[in-house]
Amino acid sequence: MAVFLYTAIKNNKTIVSGRVEALDVADARRKVRQMSLIPTSFTDAETTEQKKAKGKVAKISALSLKEKIDFTSTLEILTSTGIPIIEALLFIEQNSDSQRIRKITHEFRKQIIGGSTLGETLEKYRNIFGRVYIGLVKAGEDSGELDKTLVRMLELLKKQDSVKGKVIGALIYPAIVVLLAIVAVIIMLVFVFPAFDEMFNNLGKPLPWITKACMNMGVFMKKYWFVFVIGTVGLFIGLNQAYQNPTIRKMIDKFVLHLPMMSELMKFSNFSNFIAVLQVSYEAGIPIVDCLFLANLTMDNFVLKTAIMQVASKVQQGTHLSVALKSVNEVPTMMTFMIATGEQSGRLGDSLYHCVSFIDKKLDAVIDAFTKLIEPLLMVFIGVLVGFLGLALYLPLFQAYQQ
Repeated sequence: MAVFLYTAIKNNKTIVSGRVEALDVADARRKVRQMSLIPTSFTDAETTEQKKAKGKVAKISALSLKEKIDFTSTLEILTSTGIPIIEALLFIEQNSDSQRIRKITHEFRKQIIGGSTLGETLEKYRNIFGRVYIGLVKAGEDSGELDKTLVRMLELLKKQDSVKGKVIGALIYPAIVVLLAIVAVIIMLVFVFPAFDEMFNNLGKPLPWITKACMNMGVFMKKYWFVFVIGTVGLFIGLNQAYQNPTIRKMIDKFVLHLPMMSELMKFSNFSNFIAVLQVSYEAGIPIVDCLFLANLTMDNFVLKTAIMQVASKVQQGTHLSVALKSVNEVPTMMTFMIATGEQSGRLGDSLYHCVSFIDKKLDAVIDAFTKLIEPLLMVFIGVLVGFLGLALYLPLFQAYQQ
């Protein structure tokens, strides 16, 4: 989705402006009208903001999450001790172990010496740092608390790294087991079954259909192995291209949210990053609607992302955050309750902080339950696979012995 800046008329007399995330201008116009506004103009926010960035930008490959953490950590330590930003960047350029960090800090230092702020410089490298990082740094510069903002940003990056590690850790074990099982099946079909071909022919009896199917499959894979390789690569590429299609991705994401265990894993992993960015950006003094836009950038699930956009639209119209979150029926109940309590007491920042802790604990519990559930399922899968291959291999021998 793209972000559009809009100008509209409210109550037939007041001109208002804001931003909305949509697929295209037509979709943006429809969403603005749903806010009871009359749209008058739309501008691509990304294009507008990029025009403001002046100067040539050197091509730099993307930084990994670990490199972003190292860069932000060093910059935060140096700026918090009162070292000017240019000297801090020079130190990182001369002492960083990463060649990409040294290159990008060199470019940063040139841009800032030329009169740009850190936020304006980061804007030129949006594809590397992302809108969340840039938005928080700009808010820190505007409030004069860049060092505190870097601390919050560092915590946020570490949180994203932790969530990513937890989810990958939960999925990598079953993925490896399934991959090894596929390799074992290929070895059995290509090398083991052909070794019994002469023995099966000497039995003088027609082979059972299960054995015949395995033998034919092994012969085909051995003779036309390149078709198998091309087909496998083509399948992965096709699935990836299909997932890039918004309609297909929405169907897949919606289907995942209805699967047992996977639904909770998907929801809490998405909301873990979402609520962390929401809390950090709110503490940085960013308006709540912009906080929602920034936090929504971390959402991977299309359905959840669309739901949060609906929340942002309702908050923009004056609805309380907790009421808007509750209306979409996708947000955990405890999370909306804690936010509602924070709004009523005037301590929304504290409530968001406790929400971060709650979501993290729930994510840990879901991952632990998912891991315990997947192990017996994998054992059943391996057992069925071994039983199938064993039956195909020895069923002709059993029939021969019986006769």
